[in-house]
Amino acid sequence: MTAQNGKDLLIKLDLTGDGQFETIAGLRATRISFNAESVDVTSLESQGGWRELLAGAGVKTASISGSGVFKDAGTDARVRQVFFDGEVPDFQVIIPDFGVVAGPFQLSALEYAGSHNGEATYELTLASAGVLSFTAL
Repeated sequence: MTAQNGKDLLIKLDLTGDGQFETIAGLRATRISFNAESVDVTSLESQGGWRELLAGAGVKTASISGSGVFKDAGTDARVRQVFFDGEVPDFQVIIPDFGVVAGPFQLSALEYAGSHNGEATYELTLASAGVLSFTAL
């Protein structure tokens, strides 16, 4: 894989619940991480005293974070509504030359900031809230 533009990593939200996804706000920095807890099944009988893990067990999670500036009033209002209503809508994360991760996420943090001589900015954090799918590009 060759180097990719960071701006091509996109977070999209199903704004109306009809399957039409739109890039949310003017993200300048985004990050997605995947985690899988391991289940240790090591016992006194484990060969050589090496740790053993149970395949396919544990909890899988994904988290997304982003920061940027407001793109338009519509996406900003929808993100605020998702947070304050405690909704768990579908999101898509477009990872360039890799694929699309899609599924329900909860907006677990929403922060706003601004300086006297600069633009208003925000930061958000999303936590996976169900089964995610992956589609290769």
